[in-house]
Amino acid sequence: MNGDSVVQMLWFAGAFTLVLSSLLARRLPMADWLKMALAWVAIFGLVFLAIRTWQVAT
Repeated sequence: MNGDSVVQMLWFAGAFTLVLSSLLARRLPMADWLKMALAWVAIFGLVFLAIRTWQVAT
């Protein structure tokens, strides 16, 4: 594992912690919590796809 991998893992862990803490702080019912969690997964997935598409196109 090189330094770049460690930095990427730390970034992912930080982003995941922020999303999880925002969901837990709202004290929503479980159904709403799951919907919001899926929305966050979709957001991160779309950003990943946009970046990946941009990298392939250039």
